[in-house]
Amino acid sequence: MGTLYLVRHGQASFGAGDYDVLSPLGHRQARRLGDYWRDKGLVFEAVYTGTLRRHLETFAGIAAGLEAVPAAEERPALNEYDAAAVVATVHPDPLPPARTPEQYRHHFRLLRDGLARWMDGSAQPAGMPAFADFSAGIAAVLEEVRTRHTGNVLVASSGGPIATAVGQVLGTPAATTIELNLRIRNCAVTELVFTPRRHTLLTFNTLPHLDADEHRDWHTFA
Repeated sequence: MGTLYLVRHGQASFGAGDYDVLSPLGHRQARRLGDYWRDKGLVFEAVYTGTLRRHLETFAGIAAGLEAVPAAEERPALNEYDAAAVVATVHPDPLPPARTPEQYRHHFRLLRDGLARWMDGSAQPAGMPAFADFSAGIAAVLEEVRTRHTGNVLVASSGGPIATAVGQVLGTPAATTIELNLRIRNCAVTELVFTPRRHTLLTFNTLPHLDADEHRDWHTFA
């Protein structure tokens, strides 16, 4: 029996010209997680990441903290959906950069609606796979973990793939999977225990490495 550690990337650059870059805080979050795991004596048998820059930068920070970790195997199936393309299915006009709390809330209301339409097949975001194919890619990674490994495995990915994986394990409806997705914090850890036959949820969206008072303001979502 092994444990799969699913880690969402550190804080990226929401509202900036290029979201796919960790912020200075995002780099610190990732390094802190690696330090925490090193102090716990955690050893990984394998590592998988998406191919996005924020995934690779997050793994680099974790690896710097751990000091000894296998090379990452990149899997495009672990990449996030295109949020702008999803939003465009319900709001075709470009949205201005979110700068205020109301603009953030408006963005995520539209994202919820767009995700629901993509997941039920009533809308197809431009340049993206059908949700059934997106979900199948994540299921294939979970199967690969089950059939190849027996120890601790690390995945550095995004909220969408992680929530989809949890939804598959728990059999949740689409609306619940969307809510899981939008609540996952930056650099949060979700654990799945696995055997060759199945995965079982152990923890979801935890930040044990940021529990100390000095790290309370490191808790972020974007």
